Amino acid sequence: MLGTLTLIQGQEQHHVVSKRVRTVLALLSLPSGTPVLFEQLMEELWGERELENMRNALQANAVRLRKILAQLTGRRGDELLRTVSGGYLLDLPPDAVDAHRFLSLAARGSARVESDPAEAVRLLEAALNLWHGPALFGMYEGPRLQLEAAHLEEQRLCAREDLVAAKLGMGEERGVIAELRQLIAQHPGRERFSEQLMLALYRNGRQTEALDVFHHTREWLVKELGLDPGRNLYRLYQSILTQEAVLG
Repeated sequence: MLGTLTLIQGQEQHHVVSKRVRTVLALLSLPSGTPVLFEQLMEELWGERELENMRNALQANAVRLRKILAQLTGRRGDELLRTVSGGYLLDLPPDAVDAHRFLSLAARGSARVESDPAEAVRLLEAALNLWHGPALFGMYEGPRLQLEAAHLEEQRLCAREDLVAAKLGMGEERGVIAELRQLIAQHPGRERFSEQLMLALYRNGRQTEALDVFHHTREWLVKELGLDPGRNLYRLYQSILTQEAVLG
């Protein structure tokens, strides 16, 4: 799910060719163990278009998905993709879906950033290594999948922020500077990346460069968004100006 949708069983991989079947599989995989109503699936696949026999078309995609799952797993397709009252249920454990594994690893890593930064780095790197492209790539972009994709991408950025924070907690300031410059170029409005770069530069004895990061970030925020920097960024700027010992 964290890129082009692929089914993997042991050493065997299957790329789902049909965009509609991929979309149905994604919709059924994200709410683990939860049925998805026929109406919700049809809305994602066809929007507000009125098609004849829409339910039959949905059923045909479910049949195709069952055949793929049966071929890959050796189990009956209707055991894995069950018809329940008013919808379908994909009978898979959460850890069978990379999106769920990512969210679990990222949450565990985030919780250890301050108490055990080395373990946080291990967990967060494992979470981020699950990604191989944009979330839910190559799907029909109905409202539900758009929200899911946006949520996963936001959590991906949060995991990157937490990973840098853990590395800073381990004293790896020099190693994160180039990475942070690239992240800021990609996400200039993400103030936490600017804060982390300022801190890393300051700890490497590059106070002037750290202050320049603040000015460039403020200029971008004002010009592009009409906003002033947040309180945390201002506070860090003032701390660097006064060379507060806590920054070390």
